[in-house]
Amino acid sequence: MEAESEPYVRLATLRTLHRVVADLNAARSLAGTLQAVVEGAVHGLGFDAAAVSLVRPDGDLVVAAVWELEESTMGGPSVLLGQVGSRESWDRLLGVSDHWGTLRFLPYDRGWAVASDIPRWIGDGPMPVYANDWHPADGLLAPMYSAGGDLLGVLSVDRPRSGKRPGAWTREALEMFSLQASIAIGNARLRAEMQRALARLEKEQQALRASEESFRQAFEYAPSGMAITELHGAGRGQLTRVNDALCRLLGRPRAVLRQQSFVDLVHPDDRALLERTSAESGRAELRLSRRDGGYQWVCLRNSIVADAAEGPSFLLTHVEDIEDRKRHELQLAHRASHDALTGLPNGAELKARLGRRLCGQPQSAVAAGHQDGPGADGHPETGRPVGAGVPDDGFAGYPESLFGESYRPAGGYDGPEPAYGHGLPEGYPVPAADGAPAGANGYGEHVHAVVPADHGPGGEVRTGPFRSSAAAAVEKGLAVLFCDLDGFKSINDRFGHNAGDAVLVEVARRLSSAVRDGDTVARLGGDEFVVLADGIGRDEAKDLAHRLRNAIIPPMRIDGRGMRVGVSLGVGWAGCGMSIEEVLHTADERMYDEKRARGGAVRGARGERSHRRAG
Repeated sequence: MEAESEPYVRLATLRTLHRVVADLNAARSLAGTLQAVVEGAVHGLGFDAAAVSLVRPDGDLVVAAVWELEESTMGGPSVLLGQVGSRESWDRLLGVSDHWGTLRFLPYDRGWAVASDIPRWIGDGPMPVYANDWHPADGLLAPMYSAGGDLLGVLSVDRPRSGKRPGAWTREALEMFSLQASIAIGNARLRAEMQRALARLEKEQQALRASEESFRQAFEYAPSGMAITELHGAGRGQLTRVNDALCRLLGRPRAVLRQQSFVDLVHPDDRALLERTSAESGRAELRLSRRDGGYQWVCLRNSIVADAAEGPSFLLTHVEDIEDRKRHELQLAHRASHDALTGLPNGAELKARLGRRLCGQPQSAVAAGHQDGPGADGHPETGRPVGAGVPDDGFAGYPESLFGESYRPAGGYDGPEPAYGHGLPEGYPVPAADGAPAGANGYGEHVHAVVPADHGPGGEVRTGPFRSSAAAAVEKGLAVLFCDLDGFKSINDRFGHNAGDAVLVEVARRLSSAVRDGDTVARLGGDEFVVLADGIGRDEAKDLAHRLRNAIIPPMRIDGRGMRVGVSLGVGWAGCGMSIEEVLHTADERMYDEKRARGGAVRGARGERSHRRAG
């Protein structure tokens, strides 16, 4: 550019500037763009050396690219690469320099403004002769800004090949070039950020695909049932995804399950528990229907899967098969409350059932509100008080909703078969769903047991230690029939204990067939049995005793031999205000009275009998 006034020189410079700007835009990386900037300043604008100091994320400037037309013997500006200058020092330097438009010129006599931390290289060029000559310590800077006005970096040029300080044309060309360099650097940074973002996105997508595949495999091949339930929209509560294990557990195809919800599958008695559990993360043990019509005990564990932006998205449910554990619990409950030989309720269960019907209030306090007649305060057909009967289903202590008629274990029940028991009578209330007692005895509102009226020969009503005039009108109550076998000891002694056990089993079967649904037949121990019959009068109790006697006395064949036993029966009554021991003792004494009157085996010492007592 020796003759800047000549038009052909300017035209050649524009052509060169156009070429180097094209090179800027053709660079494919930030490093390539920076190198194109310094090379363009040297080859296109007539300078021997150029450097770019780029603003780092922390605000300081680092020398990122240098170029020299001919490498100096003293190492040249390339020694500046990687050196860092503070933003504060650079701002002060740009502030004290002469303003040539957007350019900043720092004459050699103002070198004191260059802080020690600013990277600087001074070449060995000729000293100036005229005022317009370039001094080796002069500096020309072109700050580069983004479209938003943020400093991107500084382009430094040195040693014009003309040996003169740049004129107006060269300054304008340098301003134009620095502006294009700013745009190119900004675009390069944007491309670099996009490439990094795309790389991160691809990495995240790969991780997401790997995570989804891991979840899919864990979900599909889990040994226990898994299900995903929709929480929003029209399909709220519907099963959107199930695994093979759940299909096998319930015996239902995947396509059918995906059209249903857990509400459609759950046992009606467990629906409230399911709804409470589905509203939050938690667990519940309940029953789901199988394709064969039965119910499967499962443990549901719910986990709410939430989206960071939209909140809860769906419910992930783990369905564990607990049928074997529940069956084992049934077996344990049955063994604890039932006689191992006959399958009847044992003495502890008998007392528990009596305890649920009795309260501590005396007869005089409870009889005033008691009404006469069949169906009064009771079942419309049987006349027994609602809540009076106690189930002989083999699962005492459990509500019917858990172990009643509606439950049949999938694998069958291999414990002692409660063949002589009876289910809950119609209308019998069960405990509250949450397991808390619903009434005084835990089985709904308590219905008091009152000893029925005892009429004398002339029709007058008798009173006793547990009766009052207020209770005289009561005609029905809870009968306790104490049964003691006659002649059982001789069978044991003559034919052995195995034959005796067979007789006890047959007697248990006959007694159970002679009572009503809802009555309790229990084995108290040895050859003693007790029958609880609620909601009957004194005449009905006599009839029941007659049926029991007639059921027992016919001969029975045991191991090909004919055997016969008799029975002594004592009828007692249970009423609120009486203790369980008093009730059983009264019935036992009346049985003994009958045995003595009939000339049967009588007591020895207190509490002893002449026949064998089994545990």
